[in-house]
Amino acid sequence: MHDPNILIKKYFEEHSFIESNLQSFNKFVDIELQRIINEIGDIVPTITPPDVQDFKIKFDNIWIEKPQIVEADGSTRPIYPIEARLRQITYSAPMHLEVSAHVDGLQRESFTTQIGKMPIMLRSKYCHLHKLSEEELIKHGEDPNDPGGYFILNGNERVLITVEDLLPNKIFITKNNIGPSTYSAKIFSQRGSYSIPHVIEQMKDGIIYISFTKFKRVPVVAVIKALGLTNDQEIMRLVSGDKEHDDMYVNLYDAINLKTQEDALEFLAKKVGITQPREVKLEKAMEQLDRYLLPHVGITDRERAMKAYNLCKVVKRFLQVARDGLEPSDKDHYKNKMLKQSGDLMADLLRVNMRVLVNDILYNFQRLVKRGKFHSVKIIIRDKLLSSRIKSSMATGAWVGGRKGISQNIDRVNFISTMSHLSRVVSLLSATQENFEARELHSTHWGRLCPIETPEGTPIGLRKNLAMLCQITQEEVSEDKVKRLLEGIGMQPVK
Repeated sequence: MHDPNILIKKYFEEHSFIESNLQSFNKFVDIELQRIINEIGDIVPTITPPDVQDFKIKFDNIWIEKPQIVEADGSTRPIYPIEARLRQITYSAPMHLEVSAHVDGLQRESFTTQIGKMPIMLRSKYCHLHKLSEEELIKHGEDPNDPGGYFILNGNERVLITVEDLLPNKIFITKNNIGPSTYSAKIFSQRGSYSIPHVIEQMKDGIIYISFTKFKRVPVVAVIKALGLTNDQEIMRLVSGDKEHDDMYVNLYDAINLKTQEDALEFLAKKVGITQPREVKLEKAMEQLDRYLLPHVGITDRERAMKAYNLCKVVKRFLQVARDGLEPSDKDHYKNKMLKQSGDLMADLLRVNMRVLVNDILYNFQRLVKRGKFHSVKIIIRDKLLSSRIKSSMATGAWVGGRKGISQNIDRVNFISTMSHLSRVVSLLSATQENFEARELHSTHWGRLCPIETPEGTPIGLRKNLAMLCQITQEEVSEDKVKRLLEGIGMQPVK
């Protein structure tokens, strides 16, 4: 054990430099793919055939085969990466989906169709090179030392750059140098494909306001009361605990006219500009709160109490920083960061493009129904649409959310530059702005990011590289498991 090289050598015999990236892609295909399909739910067209009352299209199971090619004569055979490079084609595998059509509650047709082709990461579980020996790799024209972790699109080797981002669903309180409020709290509430920023700030009059989607600077107490928590004493207890804040008295006094949940909803509806009869107005305001306020907690009426309690906790934390001198959040601490690897980026891309495919299916269905030519769901699914959109994003690097440069041509100057490119981490911050703190080396980078490998000039500190022994965890802890653990140690669920 006196020679540490033995340990390092043993580690790299069993693990790859880019193991986390391969695991991320495998997780995307094994778990995320089905989750994205489940999120879509039932597809209900607005126009149905004349003799049909209720028509639904359902997506069930999805799976991917190994990469293959369809030749000009119609024959299908497996394709290896070397052939894709030489013939300048895409190394991709067909995606199959089970689709069923339900008419008036009865299943009319059920079939399996190909909805597109998914580019496959080299050396991942779904690649032909997975678990091949050195001799077999050489036989198939591959370099045994090549780690994989990239894609082949039109013969070009493209790598998806890991993106560093702030953790969603977490409260960040920062001190403002300019603006009407000294401190502001931000939460990026994320559910599925969309993320809604929430901002909490306290104006000079002492009132604490919250902003999200259409709700621009509405008093936070009004929102808490609109969620059903109307007792002032209960709100005070949840926010202040034993130490009562004078600021909360000001906020509760400001909302003194909002005695009931209906009063609070009417007040919010007026702020948003909903001008309809009272019942409709209240319903619309409640619907907006259910859907857009902290969607990660839930989007149904069952989670309203949870949302009210969560808002009280956020206000409590905000006042602790703004009034009691607690330290503001450190955005650069790595516990507040998350790394989006190939699997996460592919999931974002597919989630958006599946919505496009669903809209295309609806459009084709309604067009055929109007003409009276609709016979089967089979003919309205275009498999080229999904393939071309995924391929286009990966070939150009233009990603969903307006981000550019996510996919890049791999650097093949030498082996070390290739390895460096495969472990690159890019921050979403603009390279032209100062952002001094984000560029600095943070103590939490130790063992995770390489302190030396970052370019000079404008992108310094924003373009980083993973440390050689860094591994990114892929495990997801289920919500139920955490709930059971917490209830086991005596925590009471919110009623």
